[in-house]
Amino acid sequence: MGQQIALMSLVVRDYDEAIQFYTEKLGFTLVQDTVLDAFKRWVIVAPPHSKGCSLLLAKAANTEQKAAVGNQTGGRVFLFLHTDDFWRDYTKMREKGVLFKEKPREEVYGTVVVFEDLYGNLWDLLELKT
Repeated sequence: MGQQIALMSLVVRDYDEAIQFYTEKLGFTLVQDTVLDAFKRWVIVAPPHSKGCSLLLAKAANTEQKAAVGNQTGGRVFLFLHTDDFWRDYTKMREKGVLFKEKPREEVYGTVVVFEDLYGNLWDLLELKT
């Protein structure tokens, strides 16, 4: 069997507010929410019908982790959400109150726009050219 990246940890302030944002604003599916102890849960979300990498929502547990919430990559775009219909998803996300940092643009590789999640992490919404 080959290898693949299955999960990426995303440090969050609160499990429930993160679940709400990713499922209600971005339309992700809650894949798993398992209580591990009084402070820790195993929470996985993924885009609908995704067969790729999912996000493990990891609640910040100390000062260093709390400082990383919303800035896991030093202000650069962190995650890339590919879509097969840019304008459908862009419109839905705008209607649900997702904050876009710019206007959509056409690049040599596809149609793209930068948005931020509830903590300020930057994402690209991207439909690649075929």
